[in-house]
Amino acid sequence: MKAALDRALGVLRDDVRAMQAYAVHPSAGLIKLDAMENPFRLPGELQQALGERLGAVAINRYPGERTQHLARALAAHAGLSEGKALMLGNGSDELISLLAMAVSKPGERVVVLAPLPGFVMYGLSSAYQHLDFVGVPLTADFELDEAAMLAAIAEHRPAIVYLAYPNNPTANLWDDAVIERIAHAAPGLVVMDEAYQPFAARDAMALMARHPQVLIMRTMSKFGLAGVRIGYLMGHAELIHHIDKLRPPYNVSVLNAEAGLFALEHAEVYALQAAALRDGRAALQAALARLPGVRAYPSEANMILVRVPDADRLHADMKSRGVLVKNVSGMHPLLAGCLRLTVGTADENAAMLAALEASLAALVSA
Repeated sequence: MKAALDRALGVLRDDVRAMQAYAVHPSAGLIKLDAMENPFRLPGELQQALGERLGAVAINRYPGERTQHLARALAAHAGLSEGKALMLGNGSDELISLLAMAVSKPGERVVVLAPLPGFVMYGLSSAYQHLDFVGVPLTADFELDEAAMLAAIAEHRPAIVYLAYPNNPTANLWDDAVIERIAHAAPGLVVMDEAYQPFAARDAMALMARHPQVLIMRTMSKFGLAGVRIGYLMGHAELIHHIDKLRPPYNVSVLNAEAGLFALEHAEVYALQAAALRDGRAALQAALARLPGVRAYPSEANMILVRVPDADRLHADMKSRGVLVKNVSGMHPLLAGCLRLTVGTADENAAMLAALEASLAALVSA
């Protein structure tokens, strides 16, 4: 048995066996504020309507036209202009993997470039496809280092430049003039990752209109459908046409497509939820500013990055008090001492603040 298992393991890539998988931490029994989810459920009458609608879906058939209907509805919702197209992904993660596949050229060095700290999947998907990932550190205040970015682009000639807008985990938008110059200098694709667009004051649609190599990636997860797993990529129709060839033919289920269409038909409900989260974010930032030893950074997302005296101890202590936030202090040197707080409901935010304040007091008295 062991010899057979060893032979089976031997056919796997060495780098895959050495990798660490993306970690999803257990959250049972905790107030879950670690993953930037929309905390609001649908009203009861809409839950019932959705249930009845999903119950009528022909799940005995493969997905077909209904996913195309969803793509058209999302294009209309985004205000996609003529000459542009949209493709669906099973969440943004799949789209990032498909982009890596699209630029991978066996025998050639292909580079993916992004600012750091940033979304971990850019680097992971690059590794999966044997691409070289180049990370360019942000400035100390989490702004794009324009000179370093342009120098890295000139040196490495990346096939893809990822710019998360707002960024994860720092939650900020970057200078549009700097982004414009990066887009002009990039020799390949520039992917604007707008996962948190419902909470931001600006988007990159005008940038995409000016630059045919600019793609915009969004998700319905922050819209309020994290469990449904729908991402979408927008850009010049010819680019999307070729990248879409790599998409598995049935990557979005009929149930997911129907749930997405239902959500878009009730977009006003989700818009009100996003507005409530923006208001909650402002209230949280004001409260965090009054806590001694805590620095809260500006946010255009549904999360707030804070720098605290001892991130490891505070994270553990808050968890012991029933509140789960994200400890990002080990992700990058620029994030030393940082926690990432998801904006929740008013009650969840109050519980998080109370846990943080109590944990700070315990740290001081220790």
